[in-house]
Amino acid sequence: MKPRTKRAAWIGAGVAALGVAVALVLNAFQSNLVFFFTPSDVAGHKAPRDRAFRIGGLVEAGSVKRNPDALTVAFRVTDTVETIPVMYTGILPDLFKEGKGVVAQGKLGPDGVFRASEVLAKHDENYMPPEAAEALKRAGHPMDKTSFAGQKDTKDSRSAKP
Repeated sequence: MKPRTKRAAWIGAGVAALGVAVALVLNAFQSNLVFFFTPSDVAGHKAPRDRAFRIGGLVEAGSVKRNPDALTVAFRVTDTVETIPVMYTGILPDLFKEGKGVVAQGKLGPDGVFRASEVLAKHDENYMPPEAAEALKRAGHPMDKTSFAGQKDTKDSRSAKP
């Protein structure tokens, strides 16, 4: 084998190995990528039906129904325009309340019920997940800056000196 042919074979093998590595990384990245959708997006069929995503908004007042024999909780998430029913089995965060911001991660079932595998609630009274705050803002919800401030506002209020 001529040195020129040998070098071309090594370069070809290197490019093929690099292509396989890039394909594996992109495949792993895509399977772990979770997008955020609002209840309006889900009702408008913009959310995927076959993969996990996040939904966020406010827990609709009067919608939380707990199963007394199990850890299953049913509630509705709203962006004040559309409402999506959510089922979750597990321990809810202590700050989970009706009328407060929530982000749930899971899959949309064929019956239109979002089955959450994880529920996140606000962690202090000045925080709402930025995606949920933006969704409510786009839906025209009157945003009270003290109760629905995004993460950036929380940082600003913490860094302010008295």
